[in-house]
Amino acid sequence: MKAFKFFTITLILLCSFNTIQAQTETSDKDDKPSLDNSTINNQFEYVLQKSGDFRGTNGSMYEAVKRSMLTTLQAHTNDTLKTLRKDLADTQAMVKTQANEISELKTNLSNPQASLEKTTNEKNNMSLFGLQMSKSSYNVLMWSIIGILLAMLMLFIYKYKNSHVITKEAKKALEEIEVEFEEHRKTALEREQKVRRQLQDELNKQKGI
Repeated sequence: MKAFKFFTITLILLCSFNTIQAQTETSDKDDKPSLDNSTINNQFEYVLQKSGDFRGTNGSMYEAVKRSMLTTLQAHTNDTLKTLRKDLADTQAMVKTQANEISELKTNLSNPQASLEKTTNEKNNMSLFGLQMSKSSYNVLMWSIIGILLAMLMLFIYKYKNSHVITKEAKKALEEIEVEFEEHRKTALEREQKVRRQLQDELNKQKGI
C-alpha cells in the first residue's frame, strides 16, 4: 500500500516537472531571436548570430550572411513598414474625420446664434414700405404722420367749422386713421409674438439635440 502511494506521488511530481519544463522551454524559445514570430529587432539579432566572420584580402573583417535570410528579413521588414504605414493612414483618416465633425459641430452651433441675432434684429426693427427701420424711428415717423394729419384736420375744421357735414367727415377720417393705426399696432404685436414663439421653438429644438 505504501509502495503504491509512493509510486503515485512520484508519478504526479514527474508529470508536473515535465509540464513546467515544457512551458519554460516554450517561453525561452519565444524569447530567442528567430526569423519567425519575432520582432524585427530579434530577427536582425538572429541574422547577426547566424552570420559568419571572414577576413578580406585587405585584412578587414566582414560578416557573411545567407541571401535567404536577408530576403526573409527584407520581406518581414517590408510587411512591418506596410502595417505601420496603414496604421498611420488610418490614424490620419480618423484625425481628419474628427476634424470634420468638430467643424460641423461649430457650424451647427453658429446657425442658432445667427438665427437668434436675426430674430432679435427683426424684433427690434419694423418694416415700412419694404424699408427696415428701428422701432423708435418707426414710432417717430408714425406719430409725425399722425401729427401732420391731426394738424391738417384741425386746419380743415378751422376753415369749415360752420359746416356740420364737413366736420363730420373729418371726424370720420380721423377715426379711420385711428382704427388703421390700431390695426397696424395689433398686426405688429402679433408679428412680434410670432417671432418670439419661433425663437422659443428654435431654442427648444436646440436643447433637444
